[in-house]
Amino acid sequence: MMSKREQLPPPRVLIKAMLAPLWLLCCTLLAPLAMADAVDAARQKITLLLGQEPPSLNSIKATDQVSFFILGHTHEGLLRYDAQGQLVGGVARDWKLDERSATFWLRDDARWSDGQPVTAHDFVFAWQRVVDPAMASEYASILYPIKNAKAISEGRLPPEQLGVRALDERTLQVDLEQPTAYFLQLTAFGVYLPIREDFYRAQGTRYGAEQDRLLYNGPFRLARWVHGARLTLVKNEQYWNRAQTVLNEIDLPYVTSDSTAAYNLFKDNKVALVGLSAEELNDALRQRVKIRIFPAGSLFYLEFNHRAGRITGNRHFRRAIQRVADPQELVNRVVGVPGTLPGRSLFPVWIKGVNGSFRKEFPAPRVTIDPNQARQELELARQQLGLERFPPLVYLTGDSPTAAKQGEYLQNLLRTQLGLELKIDKQIFKQRLAKMLAGEFDLVAAGWGPDYDDIMTFGDLFASWNINNRGRYANPDYDHWVAVARDATDPRLRMEAMAALQRLVIEDAVIIPQYESGSVYLQHRQLKGVVRRVIGTDPDFTQARVVAP
Repeated sequence: MMSKREQLPPPRVLIKAMLAPLWLLCCTLLAPLAMADAVDAARQKITLLLGQEPPSLNSIKATDQVSFFILGHTHEGLLRYDAQGQLVGGVARDWKLDERSATFWLRDDARWSDGQPVTAHDFVFAWQRVVDPAMASEYASILYPIKNAKAISEGRLPPEQLGVRALDERTLQVDLEQPTAYFLQLTAFGVYLPIREDFYRAQGTRYGAEQDRLLYNGPFRLARWVHGARLTLVKNEQYWNRAQTVLNEIDLPYVTSDSTAAYNLFKDNKVALVGLSAEELNDALRQRVKIRIFPAGSLFYLEFNHRAGRITGNRHFRRAIQRVADPQELVNRVVGVPGTLPGRSLFPVWIKGVNGSFRKEFPAPRVTIDPNQARQELELARQQLGLERFPPLVYLTGDSPTAAKQGEYLQNLLRTQLGLELKIDKQIFKQRLAKMLAGEFDLVAAGWGPDYDDIMTFGDLFASWNINNRGRYANPDYDHWVAVARDATDPRLRMEAMAALQRLVIEDAVIIPQYESGSVYLQHRQLKGVVRRVIGTDPDFTQARVVAP
């Protein structure tokens, strides 16, 4: 997976305020599970698992949560988030932002894993590659606040015209297309990472494909990558802040999206942290294991394919499904994970508005679940499309048991309420991403987590120019409100634009919000210092440690 956000009162303050009370223990650890291999205090080593293998560790190409999780431990941008969710210096030791430009002064001791210094040129090179249309980076639009970025991405200017330059080895100057109050937040995101030109060009198309095809400038480096089976991170002795890194090794010898298998690995003391599905949660409660709850902050939704010729491009058809898809029922009957909220809007409840919660200041229009009205919408769609009956629809989803359960629920819902046939297309993570990009679906189980600290991280997701808009929804009104919020500096004007966009998403049934994720997980009792956060690398082990039993 995964995200986005922006400006005024830093949203991170709100986020931390929400996190604190939710980091509660559901019960006390009365029957501790045997522990041994998952952690090693003497060696400061932990063992974890990955739900999926990262599709790519090339920061120009990465789009998903797994890749950014690894990159968040092995690389560092200009700024980063600390344990309290505050933006602090990463490679940059100081910075200045005004309405038209940003300047960053880099640390003298920031180095790549081969010992060479990280320079301002490394950021210039990487950012020019992101917006180069030849690279086809799906995240090119996240650099659009930089002068000329959009024109370059559209092939109207060469990459060298990007508004970023190295004034010297340690000073980076950025010209902005328009005032962008959230630009500093953007620089903490993975697509803004540096890449050293000589090393990149020496790797050719294999850059980021193997552990020795990358240079690292973060707390860890990748020492082993056995595709489909194992990754091992070890402490990067060249990292400027290595004194704060306690762990010597993070071993990831398991790659599985099967939540039951993951839970069993934790019970067998093979991994130090694991998330729980509803089924495993019940067993953990019976064993009275210490359980933690974390509001992950992501939105999961049904995304329609809006491309020409698709039935799901018909507004009445989408509204028919919208009026039978009850998010409250989905959360209660299918998801069943504490902390999970029904999806009511494109914007999760934690998003900051003018003075407080956006969702409280600008409540989302409520969709009425009404099967009779849904069938009327479906009939209008049939007449407009000139069909005698609707053909089967393809629902693209993941291959995990949880994804299968949600798919079967949707399949039954559409069959019983609307008489529609749904074919479930289960795919492994990497292949599902490829099919989403290619538009090989009618509906897809999609999700989005925040990339940066501003409402725009969700707001621009369905703009016509955003490649992460996998259904290719295109509406000039949507683009208009995104532009208003992007270019305005007045907080209320920006939020009013986002409120208009919120209404449009529901009235046009652009997507169907399903739920805002909550995460229930188990953590080894000897593992301390793990940071969970809505924005930034999560979970973050960069300053974790293993204590004695």
